Amino acid sequence: MAKMQDVLIVGGGLNGPCLALALAGAGFKTTVIDAFPLRTRKADKFDGRAYALALASQKMLSVLGVWSDVKDAGQPILHVKASDGRAGDGPAPFFLNFDAAELDQGPMGFMLEDRFLRRALLDAMKAQPNITVVSGKTVEAQSISAHGVTLSLSDGKSLSGRLLVGADGRTSGTANRACIGRTVWDYGQIALVTAIEHANPHGGVAHQFFMPSGPLAILPLPGNRSSIVWSETEVQAKGLMALSDQDYLTALRPRFGSFLGEIALAGARFTYPLNLTLANSFIADRVALVGDAAHGVHPIAGQGLNLGLRDVGALAEVLIEAQRRGEDIASSVVLGRYQSWRRFDTATLAVATDGFNRLFSNDNPLLRIGRDLGMAAVSALPLLRQRFMREAAGLSGDVPKLMQGRPI
Repeated sequence: MAKMQDVLIVGGGLNGPCLALALAGAGFKTTVIDAFPLRTRKADKFDGRAYALALASQKMLSVLGVWSDVKDAGQPILHVKASDGRAGDGPAPFFLNFDAAELDQGPMGFMLEDRFLRRALLDAMKAQPNITVVSGKTVEAQSISAHGVTLSLSDGKSLSGRLLVGADGRTSGTANRACIGRTVWDYGQIALVTAIEHANPHGGVAHQFFMPSGPLAILPLPGNRSSIVWSETEVQAKGLMALSDQDYLTALRPRFGSFLGEIALAGARFTYPLNLTLANSFIADRVALVGDAAHGVHPIAGQGLNLGLRDVGALAEVLIEAQRRGEDIASSVVLGRYQSWRRFDTATLAVATDGFNRLFSNDNPLLRIGRDLGMAAVSALPLLRQRFMREAAGLSGDVPKLMQGRPI
């Protein structure tokens, strides 16, 4: 059995490595257990997503020393436009328009492809002596004692730590083994994700078209490229994925519109089933959950990763301050502070994204009129518009120090 670590983190995606880096900088010894081999994580085609990083998330990555490695691959989000739409009809006359200039803090956020962020995090962990990464291994069992946590891995080895953090996704094995139940709602939608090349420049504008079967997000990437997140019903999405690339583009064009000129595929095509999942508790004995292990929301507001990074910032701050006070970092009192900080914010956003999806993913004419007038009203009222923009940029509420761009 290896020497006891301060924190064992199950999950090598994005939230787990960010937490490891935040804690390692304060002297914590951490081990990250990743089910995927390192070569898989570093492959170009491992994940087709690009993330809308809120300004607060970018600030956190700067403090963690990661942003300097990915900033050249990031695309500033200068405007956000949202409107109703139907395939072939173009956007509705009433729409929501956010301009980053009104924030007076630079862009509202940045688009960044998964492949660049993932590699930067892997490199940063490798350079940090307080972090050990165990790749290509899964956790078979976990046991809790009064003094720590022991994990049994798929290779027969064991790891011990003072605290266990689950960052292992919406079907979190860490949560299941800790007997933490979860509420799950299936939307009956699948997100089709790919990158698109287009003839005209996007100008740093992120578009969200609310179609009857689900939203279509067109998100700017460097150059004349955009990432699309195209939500469709399960039946329709499966049919679209079975099409050739050319037929896929033929189906996309009426929804995408002509404002960016001719379009072509610029990457592989991926699908992600959409659901709402919320852990009934974010903590258990010597266990804490972050990111999708604690909550998974609809991508309609582009806040999934930002919500997880907010968890990371809050948990890191709670643990580091508890360590400085000489407290047991895994005590119920300490972990209770984390849950109190994050649970209400998370539940509020989960309910909001669920409501938005239900409101906009339909073709009821009365609802269309009401929501179009609502978006137009928000656009016309500067104070309300700026409030929404600050929320989207992650600058509102009880913001962790890391997301303010401050070390803990």
